[in-house]
Amino acid sequence: MTDQGLEGNEKIEEHIGMLQREPSPEMLAVTLSTIRRRMKQGGQFVVAVSPEKTQNLELRILENEGKRWLEAYTSFEEEMKGAQPVMSTFLSDIGQVLRMALQSDEVEGLALNPYHRAILLDKHLIRLILGEA
Repeated sequence: MTDQGLEGNEKIEEHIGMLQREPSPEMLAVTLSTIRRRMKQGGQFVVAVSPEKTQNLELRILENEGKRWLEAYTSFEEEMKGAQPVMSTFLSDIGQVLRMALQSDEVEGLALNPYHRAILLDKHLIRLILGEA
C-alpha cells in the first residue's frame, strides 16, 4: 500500500531513470516538469531526519564532492536503498521540501533519491520547478 501523497511519484522515478540513461536538456526539462506537476497535484516526498539530533528535527544532509545537499525520496522504497541504517522519516509537500533546500544557506540544493534514481537539484533547477526562475 502506498501513501496517497506518494502516488504518482513513480513518474518522477521513471523520468529520472530515462535522464540517467540519456542525459539531454530535453529529458531534464521533462523531469523537472514532472516534479512540478506532482508538486501542483499536492504530491509529497519522504524526508529523512538525522538520527544524531534528538531535540530539534534536523533533516539529513548528504555530502557529495565537498558539497552538501538536503536529502529527499520519491518513495519509501527509494529511501530504503540508502547506505544509512533505517531512520526516522516523515512526508512533506514537494513544494515545501524544495523551498527548504532553496532557502538554506547550508546546502547546494536537494538530492532526490541519492542512492538509486538520483538527481541533484541545485538552486537554479529548484527555482525552475517552482516557477521562480
